[in-house]
Amino acid sequence: MSYMLRDKTEIKIFILYLLMNAEAPVDFVTLHDMVVQDDVVGQFDFMDSFFELAETEAVEKSEQDGKEFFSVTPKGREAASMLENDLSKAVRERALRSAKRYLQFRLRGAKAQSRVVPLENGKYRLDCECSDRDGVYMTTSVVLDTKRQAELMKYNFDDKAELVYRGLMSLLSGDVNYLADSWSASEDPRD
Repeated sequence: MSYMLRDKTEIKIFILYLLMNAEAPVDFVTLHDMVVQDDVVGQFDFMDSFFELAETEAVEKSEQDGKEFFSVTPKGREAASMLENDLSKAVRERALRSAKRYLQFRLRGAKAQSRVVPLENGKYRLDCECSDRDGVYMTTSVVLDTKRQAELMKYNFDDKAELVYRGLMSLLSGDVNYLADSWSASEDPRD
């Protein structure tokens, strides 16, 4: 079972901690996805805590090309640095690894597409593709027995394409530690 932060102060520290380690300002959607992707913080808790951080000037907004970006202020950095040890080390490390993988995928301008194709034999093929500014860098297909299976896998790929890509790369390169880390992430980090 996944461990979720419930205390608002811990959630604020968690948000600041990830922002501090992002190395550059991020847009709201990216920040949201970084914070909630591992189910450590719920979506509504994120929204509530984020806006309180903005009100207390722990987070600042800047604009670039008409788009809003957010970063930690010196005040927020000081608070997060003093209190980050209040968060479980396992939660911090797992979240930071996930956030960096997510940011790397987003910063390269990556896009993911998938589609379910019915086959003549009654089965379904799921085609998945990742591309960036330089073109397609991953394409894979899998044939499944039912449309339901194909649609579920399509949903999972569309929701977490960067994780699927990293997992596939890890398997093909023989680096199963990535997958072992992902599997252990579902355990309670307080243990």
